Amino acid sequence: MQQYIDFFFNQPVLSIAWIAIAVMLVQSLVKHKISGVKSITAQDAIMMINKQNAIIVDVRSVEEYKKGHILNAKNIPVSQIDKGSFAEIEKHKEAPIILVCASGDRSSGAAGKLTKAGFTQVTNLLSGMNGWSGASLPTTKK
Repeated sequence: MQQYIDFFFNQPVLSIAWIAIAVMLVQSLVKHKISGVKSITAQDAIMMINKQNAIIVDVRSVEEYKKGHILNAKNIPVSQIDKGSFAEIEKHKEAPIILVCASGDRSSGAAGKLTKAGFTQVTNLLSGMNGWSGASLPTTKK
């Protein structure tokens, strides 16, 4: 224990950095639990698409979407969701919806907004398109 105390006083910058990282990690975990939005893997997404006819909503910008997206994904950028403009999926409030972005961060925030707007089965794709492409799953540019 004395070694930790000595380290803390001898390396204040590293100690503060470590504490900041620990606080951010805890904050992220708490935020995830409170949001009520479930995050799923690419394999879980495939199961939802095939068995439950899940709707894929890509929240990236139009430019990012055009570079490659999941087949049949609807492009509704985060900026539109922030404004409450998601008429394209409004009739699917009870359907399973999977939100996708590049890494899973933007889609997580958008998923919370859709949940607040009354969508009941909103999920977030962990690792986003990076994880999807990394798992060698198909994408399209059409």
